[in-house]
Amino acid sequence: MAVVINRFEVWMVNLDPTLGSEINKIRPCLVISPNEVNHNLTAAIVAALTSTRKPYPTRVNCNFDGKPGQIALDQIRSVDKARFLRKMGVLDDSTCQQVCFLLRQMFQY
Repeated sequence: MAVVINRFEVWMVNLDPTLGSEINKIRPCLVISPNEVNHNLTAAIVAALTSTRKPYPTRVNCNFDGKPGQIALDQIRSVDKARFLRKMGVLDDSTCQQVCFLLRQMFQY
């Protein structure tokens, strides 16, 4: 049975192997690709969650699973669904809105 992945879900994803300054290891990631992509392709676009908070303009503060952290929108990548290990939950609406706002700001010209 195929894995069903939806936008704004947080999944534990195996990001290894990596190169250079890419965020590595198995870590929670937020699915940011639209469901049309998630339900029809074998890969999804994710942004890694990190437990450290840095003053980067490409980060969104969040609380997930009772822990503070950030969504690293400077570390987005497309990953094959085989890398998705388990669903951990869904982010709150307010944080999802902040993610969408920042993505629009990052990619406008």
